[in-house]
Amino acid sequence: MGWFSSVFPRGMRRRWWLFRPIDALVALWPSRSPRRGLLVVRMDGIGDMVMARAALEHYPAAFGMDRAEITLLGCHSWRGLADEVFPGIRVVTIDEHAFEKKWLYRLKIALWVRRQGFAAAICDMYMRKTLTADSLVWASRAPSRIVAQPFVTDRTRAEYGWYLARATRVIDTGPYPTHEGLRHFAFLDAITGRIHPPETIRIPWRERVPALASDTAAAPYVVLNFGSNEPGRRWPFDAFLAIARRCLDAGLRVVFVGAGQEAFAKPAIAALAHPGAIDTIGTLSLPDLIDVMKHAACVVSNDTGPGHLALGVGAPTVLLVGGGHFGSFVPYPEAVRPKGATFLSVEMECYHCLWRCPKRATPDEAFPCVAAIPPEAVWQAVRERTELA
Repeated sequence: MGWFSSVFPRGMRRRWWLFRPIDALVALWPSRSPRRGLLVVRMDGIGDMVMARAALEHYPAAFGMDRAEITLLGCHSWRGLADEVFPGIRVVTIDEHAFEKKWLYRLKIALWVRRQGFAAAICDMYMRKTLTADSLVWASRAPSRIVAQPFVTDRTRAEYGWYLARATRVIDTGPYPTHEGLRHFAFLDAITGRIHPPETIRIPWRERVPALASDTAAAPYVVLNFGSNEPGRRWPFDAFLAIARRCLDAGLRVVFVGAGQEAFAKPAIAALAHPGAIDTIGTLSLPDLIDVMKHAACVVSNDTGPGHLALGVGAPTVLLVGGGHFGSFVPYPEAVRPKGATFLSVEMECYHCLWRCPKRATPDEAFPCVAAIPPEAVWQAVRERTELA
């Protein structure tokens, strides 16, 4: 890449140019700190964090440093879990959406990264955004900057090309749609020069019995996580209600979980008029939610962060899967799949659309591949997990 094309690259988005002065300022900012420590950039959601955790445990040995010398730069969405999930590692979280949209916030975070004086910075994410993950690695100006080869489209080719040219090493972790749980270990293999067999996806978690599970005389409960930040990935709520009725008829309790945006379901839950139907919507913190899921007889979830957390703590889990990038994140392959994990899907010819679905009448509808999952298949999976079969 020549000087002119480096300074005035073609094909960049307007936002890249708006943030260009920040990149220049950060690059020129003096950093007198001795180079030390490792920066691990993980600008992703809860589910992705769960999948990456097993490989990250090997980073101290891979880079020859103590856990306390590793800084994990992550997202606010999972900062409340950091002490339990990453003990001994320094975890710093940011608002990734503000970082890619707000000039002053971006400058503040980028300068903080620059001034830390990291000796190495890495990012092993395959699906990522250049203006968040790659720019943070570049902002570190660490002597060693190692990134995974990303998923590149025609729209993102120019930006990725610019940032990848500034990495000291780019590691190919496999073709699309290699699963993330396998990619993380492929990245680790390349770093260390030796094979690390993929490990079961899991996270450490406290042993705190929630009130729902403390009464040993009460019936076992099934958790229904029916929400999602992406409306398309929500299995129809009426289908969740049908599963709830089957569970209640079978003598199980049903715990509905969700944040404030799931409050629309409260009237329907109340209409069940059953003492075993428990509405916790908007009342549980994320750590408390994990406690509840960990002690459940079964968790039924859309493909969302809480669903992956349930899998990570070993709860018997039925995850409802669409086809947007089938195989990249879900279902988990056998090499990394926790015991008790069930993934249900209905394959369609339009799989791998990257969630650019043309078959919905409105953006609020479920993706057809998600809506097509039959309730009977879900109920059978619940019966097997709860030993009712």
